[in-house]
Amino acid sequence: MAVAQFWGTGRRKNAVARVRLLPGTGRIVINGRDFEEYFPVMTLRTGILAPLKVAEVEGRFDVLVRVEGGGLSGQAGAVRHGIARALLAVDPNYRQPLKQRGFLTRDARVKERRKYGLKKARKAPQFSKR
Repeated sequence: MAVAQFWGTGRRKNAVARVRLLPGTGRIVINGRDFEEYFPVMTLRTGILAPLKVAEVEGRFDVLVRVEGGGLSGQAGAVRHGIARALLAVDPNYRQPLKQRGFLTRDARVKERRKYGLKKARKAPQFSKR
């Protein structure tokens, strides 16, 4: 018999997280490592757990995550977004509380591309009159 699995893809900056929710004990594994080991900063961990807290399903699901790209903060945001989307697959009634707290909104701020003639996206080379 197959176990119910719920998937969600989260994105933030250059990070992409594929999140899988399985009925379980609340264990969180990210890229094969323990949750606390992968995200040592407490503020990142509380942000990731926020959608589970809002939906009041802490400890009812095991969360398996594959995340790549970006930095630690971007990856944490991607995981949070993925968990929120996976919770919608569990129960569509979670939409309103998750949306009110902004967990379903994809943060579209990404690094601006570099333009030719400039050193970075907007930084120009130093101007010398003489």
